[in-house]
This record gives sequence, structure tokens and C-alpha cells, in this order.
Amino acid sequence: MFGMLIAVMAMSILSCGTAKSGKTAESSPVYQLSEEESLKYNSYFMEAMVQRQKGNNDAAFDLLRHCVDINPHAAEAYYFLAQYYGALKNSEKSLGYFKQAAMLNPTNETYMETLAQVYIRQQVFQGAIDVVERLYEKNKDREDLLEMLFQLYQQVEDYPQAISVLERIENIDGKSERLSIAKSEVYTRMGDKTAAVAEMAELARQYPHDLNYLALYGESLMMNGEDAQALEVYNRILKEEPNHNRVLMSLRTFYQAEGDSATADSLTRRVLMNKNTSQEEKVYLLRQEISANEQAGGDSTKVLHLFRQIMDVDTTDVDMALFCATYMDLKKMPSDSIKPLLNHVLALEPDNASARLHLVGYAWGEDDKERVIDLCRMGRQYNPENMAFYYYQGIAYYQCDSLDQALSTFQTGVSVIDNDSNPEIVSDFYEVMGEILHKKGRAKEAFVAYDSCLQWKPDNLPCLNNYAYYLSLRDEQLERAEQMSHKTIKAEPKNATYLDTYAWILFMQDRYSEAKIYIDQALQNMDTVTVDGDTVSNAAIYEHAGDIYWHCDNPTAAVAYWQDALKGDGDNKVLIRKIKLKKYIKE
Repeated sequence: MFGMLIAVMAMSILSCGTAKSGKTAESSPVYQLSEEESLKYNSYFMEAMVQRQKGNNDAAFDLLRHCVDINPHAAEAYYFLAQYYGALKNSEKSLGYFKQAAMLNPTNETYMETLAQVYIRQQVFQGAIDVVERLYEKNKDREDLLEMLFQLYQQVEDYPQAISVLERIENIDGKSERLSIAKSEVYTRMGDKTAAVAEMAELARQYPHDLNYLALYGESLMMNGEDAQALEVYNRILKEEPNHNRVLMSLRTFYQAEGDSATADSLTRRVLMNKNTSQEEKVYLLRQEISANEQAGGDSTKVLHLFRQIMDVDTTDVDMALFCATYMDLKKMPSDSIKPLLNHVLALEPDNASARLHLVGYAWGEDDKERVIDLCRMGRQYNPENMAFYYYQGIAYYQCDSLDQALSTFQTGVSVIDNDSNPEIVSDFYEVMGEILHKKGRAKEAFVAYDSCLQWKPDNLPCLNNYAYYLSLRDEQLERAEQMSHKTIKAEPKNATYLDTYAWILFMQDRYSEAKIYIDQALQNMDTVTVDGDTVSNAAIYEHAGDIYWHCDNPTAAVAYWQDALKGDGDNKVLIRKIKLKKYIKE
């Protein structure tokens, strides 16, 4: 960018001497600057460029406006001012200044090309055509300008000129499939079916040994209503190459349009069973068949039959097996019917993470934690960089109370976390690590894990709740604990666990009246108390309620709540003493 500014400044200095004269292509009048004006202009313009480079755009803008006051024929000043007016959303003035720059210096290709792009952005296509034609007249070796002209003439529906541009390109590159197809399509839009067909016929004649060009000729005939002749061409091709996919696909489309579903289905199978058919073509056809099948009622048996036929032809086609499994999954078919396909994929490609994770999902849904662990163990061997295998294996160990193995899995998995990792998974990763470390009595390490969790996902509610509660149990950082806990009740105002935590933190701050408000809400919503989807005991909430009510001078209610807590926590010796002594005892 800086180099371009230096070049523009040099151009300005050279063009703004004591006499600036001569007529432009658009007959701009003779204009002269005095020596003093010339020096003043150059000083202002150079300073404008310096300020622009520094990012001081307001100063640069003002300086450039002074430049055009001094020299209203300074193309470079108009050019840069036009950019600023564009940034200010003054499109009319921006266009006017770009036109002025190009008019004053029509030999500057940058000015001309920029003007053309501005015309295009503002959809002034005829204006763009005029500019690009002038550019091409001076740059006959720039084929990109012809490509632009072809698009522009189509925008204004000047099809004869679009054809003319394509012929200019042909004169440079020679006849080609791309250009012939483009010309044929333009002729079709013009309604000149004869010319459209003739163009493709000429291409086929020029390359008589290339059946693909003959197929294109057939397609052109079909597109322009010459069905009988098109079918003759297709039959000629199929005699030489019975499995010519392009022709088979065209015939399939034709018979579908004719309503001959039997013939169309036969052609579909013929293409799908052909080993020469590309994977992309197979997937395209199958998507069409699936879409049509869904519109007709969604009978999956026909689609599954097609999948089976394809996979019987090529038993090593992993992509087709995965596509079939995905379809069956979308149709909510039993997992037992899908798992054999996924296992087949893993037998062919043990490092196929997609198939393995799909199986992990089924095992998880069936609560088969041992299967999850086994699948993830193998997954870590074949895909050691895939964090999901560490995550699911660690969670499975954790839910099986194998805390050491769970912690080891998570600690190993930390090494594969990078900036591209899924924040949701990484956050849960650290959150569970924190839980395990806290259960093992390693509170400081647990808090470090929680901090990492919140760096990846600041609104991880289970982490915020547990972190806040564990801090309150240690009577540490209560202000921070309150802030974290408040986020959870704001997000889920009827979650009894979160309400209980917030009430307990207020209690630890001796804010008993406020604590009572939130513990009452927790008691009202206790049926929502869940952890990982499982209902948990309400004993802790009842005990906290008793402690809070005792400090709110209601010992009768306090004892009643302690007694409720004892029903779910019969071995709690401190709770038993509270009930016996009818008073709060700090643990």
C-alpha cells in the first residue's frame, strides 16, 4: 500500500509543475498552476498521503479537499477523495469523483478499473461496459477484461454483444467446450434454437473422436426440443460406450420428464452400479432418489435396496456405507441395524473417527460404558489428536467411579487441546476434571481446572455453581463465589441446586434475611434438582434451610427442616446433634 502511495505522490509532483496543460480523451480544458500553487499543492498532497498512511483519515480527507481547491484537475486527489466519500456512504459523490479521476487521466489503468468496479457495485452496468471496452482497446492481451465484458453484456441482456465477446475469446484461445457451451446457452436465451444446436454440432464435428462433445451436442438438441434427434445421438454414443455416464444421466432426466419411471429407475441403477461412476455422481443421484422418495411418502425400502446393490458391487466403498448409515439414522431405524455398517467401516478403515464416534454415541445411549471405554481406547490409538475420544472415555470412567483412570484420561487429553478445539467440549473437559480432583481432595488443582473451564466457556453453569459452592465451603473468596453463583440463578431462576448454592453463599456472608429468600425458592423448586440427568437427594437443601431459619430466629422451622434432611442423610452425625440440641452447630 505504501509503495502505491509513493508512486501516486511522484506522479502528482511530475504532473503539477508551473504549467499543466493539454486535453484529455474527454477534452478537459487547459489548466495552469503558478509555481507557488504547484508547491502548495504538492505539499498538501504529500502530507495527505502521510496522514492516510498513519490512519489519520479525517486529516487526510481535509487535506485532499484543499488539493482539489488548488488544482481542480488533479486526478490523483479526486481518486483518493472518491474512496473517502465511498467510506462515508455517499455513493453519488464517490462515483462522480472516480469518474473525474478517470476522465482527467484516462491512461491510468488503476483509475479506470476502479471506476468499472464502482459502476458494477452500483449496478450501472452500461457505464461499466463503456469503461471496460476502453480498457480492452488499450490492453488486447488481457483476457480477464473480455470475461468481465461477457458477464456485463448478459446483465444488460445485450446477447449479440455477449456472443461477440465469446468470439473474441475464441480468436485468442481457439474453440473449447467451455466457450461453445456458453455460446449455446446465450443463443438459447435469445430464442435462437438453431444457432444454439449448431454451435454444439460444430464442436462435436471438430473433435469427432471425443464422445463427450457428442454428448454435449445431444444435450443441446434435447434442451432445444429436438428429442428424437437427441435420442439418436445418445444411442450412437451408447453403442460405442455402453456405460457413458453423461448420456445415461441425460436419458434418466428425459424419461423422468416423460413420466416413464420404470425406464428412469433402470437407468438410475445402471449408473449407480457402474464402477466408473464417480463418488460425487453416485451421491448426487442418491440424494435425488432420497428426495423423490420422501416426497412420495418416505418408503425407505426402495432407497435401502439401492444402497445394498451399490455396496454389493463394491464392498470396500467406505463412503457409501457411511452415507447409508447416516440415512438410516435420519430415518430413526434401530441402532442394531446400523451398527453392522459402522463396524464394517471400521474393519476397512480403523482410523475412521466418524464411524467410531457414531458407535460411541450408540453405546452411550445404551448405557454401555464398557463399550464406550473400549471404543475410545481404540480411537485414541488410531486418532490420538481427536479430543472427543478422551472426553467420552474420561466421562465413562467417571460415571463408573473409576476416578484415577478418568483423571489420567483427561490429563492425557489436555495435550491435544488447541485453539481450534470445540470450546463446549473443552469446557466440559475441564469441568469434569475439576469435579474429579475435588472428590480426591485436591481442591487447589480442582480450582485451577475450573478456571480453565471458564476461560473456554465463561457461562458453563455447572462449573460456576460447583466452583462457587466449593469456595463457600472453604470460606474463601466469597465475593467472587457470589458473583459466579448469581450468574447461574439468573440463567436458570428455577434450578433448586443453583438457588441453594446462592442462598448458602449469602449465609456464609451472614446475610441471613437474603439467604432465606433464596432458600425458600430452592425449597419450592426441589423437584428440579438433577445432576447429569439423575434426581439427587434434597438432604443438603433441607439442612441449609434449617441452618438459615435458625439464624433467622425460627428454631421450630429449623428443626423441622433438619429432620427432613435426616431422612435422606441418616448417617450425618452433625445433623443428628443439631436436632438433639435444637441449635445450629458449625461443622
